[in-house]
Amino acid sequence: MSNSSEKIFEIRQANEEDVQIFCDWAAMEGWNPGLRDIQCFYGADKSGFYIGWLGTEPIACISAVKYGKSHGFIGFYIVREDQRGKGYGLRIWNHAMASLEGRIVGLDGVVDQQDNYAKSGFVLAYRNIRFEGVAPELAQADRAEGSIPVSDVSAIAQHLLVEYDGLHFFTERKTFLSCWLKGEGHEGLAVLDQGKVVGYGVMRPYADGYKLGPLFAENGQIAEELFMTFCRKVPGSNIILDVPEENAAAVELAERYQLKQSFETARMYRNGTVDLPLTQIFGVTSFELG
Repeated sequence: MSNSSEKIFEIRQANEEDVQIFCDWAAMEGWNPGLRDIQCFYGADKSGFYIGWLGTEPIACISAVKYGKSHGFIGFYIVREDQRGKGYGLRIWNHAMASLEGRIVGLDGVVDQQDNYAKSGFVLAYRNIRFEGVAPELAQADRAEGSIPVSDVSAIAQHLLVEYDGLHFFTERKTFLSCWLKGEGHEGLAVLDQGKVVGYGVMRPYADGYKLGPLFAENGQIAEELFMTFCRKVPGSNIILDVPEENAAAVELAERYQLKQSFETARMYRNGTVDLPLTQIFGVTSFELG
């Protein structure tokens, strides 16, 4: 029987069945992906998921999702632990990056890999901090008189949400949001002001609780109202909120409700930068797709 060093390493485009491996491995790394995240991720760009096979075994994966004609995002860069240090990671990395040639490419990388990403031309933009904790017990009576009204996203025209989301991302992502807003177990809330969206968020389940993302809002008061409304739906449950460190109001919001820092990533870009309104981003959609 031949050993693994004699087997051929082959990189293939992942199919719908393959991509479940991405979430399974991400969970093993402690990244806590949402239970059904991969369905929406894959739908955003089915050509952007790659899996590396050594013989008949999958040993590496990466996503290189394209947004519009000019942007892309790298995620799920994982090599199975027993196959690390053998060059397979670099090979699948180069394959993914080639698929995004000519685009501005972003990623949220683990901090200890930041130097390696820099060698590939990525430049640090800012840090994202993961906050985790328990959703506080917030009774409906806690709402102050005249507080900001919150609506379910199902009551709002989707094009309004797509337009607002696009102001806080690289570009509009209609295909992705059509799944993200309506995914099984996903719950979306928004705030309108004179028919205009001024804040919205999505909460979805992960293995041990719920993740909030995105959480976009014109100001801290709107963000807090959305956050509290989500917490009222799952009191006592574990929650995760990923926050750009440069948004001081977002950091303060997380800390005010006793969420603790547990993890951080380096948001980095190659071939240019993306000027996002960080003071309005109170929760990143995901570390995998931006």
